[in-house]
Amino acid sequence: MKHIDYYLSLASPWSYLGHERLLNIAEKHQASISIYPVDLSIVLPATGGIPLPKRSPQRKDYRMQELTRWREFLEVPLTLQPKYFPVSDQIAAAMVLAIREKDANQAIQFAGCCLRAIWAEERDISDRSTLVSIAKENNVDGEALMEQEEMMLSSRRADSEAAIERGVYGAPTYIVEDEVFWGQDRLDFVDRKLASLP
Repeated sequence: MKHIDYYLSLASPWSYLGHERLLNIAEKHQASISIYPVDLSIVLPATGGIPLPKRSPQRKDYRMQELTRWREFLEVPLTLQPKYFPVSDQIAAAMVLAIREKDANQAIQFAGCCLRAIWAEERDISDRSTLVSIAKENNVDGEALMEQEEMMLSSRRADSEAAIERGVYGAPTYIVEDEVFWGQDRLDFVDRKLASLP
């Protein structure tokens, strides 16, 4: 079966912009998805990346231009400077991983809701009550998920370190048969790669 390993940051606008398109591509090719909400505070320093607050004004300015372009091109709701950003995605990621233990597709759906919460709805995904509400909207017991937080954050660290070993250095990254595709602007290549597989 065709398969995609999906490495994302739940606080990334680029992950948000690519999320639904990835799901559509996977459905088109009947490909399964494994989701990994990695910790960029582990991935970036290990791979030469620069966290957003430490980037040069030129890079920050260009990021805003690109977000504007992609928002218009894809015709999706996206707040360029949301009320709750930068924001910690730690608890949300732990919840995604707890859901993943039982239902990979539901974990992917919940991750999409967290991304949308920041970039389209201006909600705070570092706030536990907000996450409980998002979980409820997805028919999931948020309080029960949070009880697994410590164990899931340990899993997240392991996933992040394994991601680095596979060549991941930013989010979103998609891996198909060990071929790495970094960035939502590479989804056309993911589509072509899946099309080429038997």
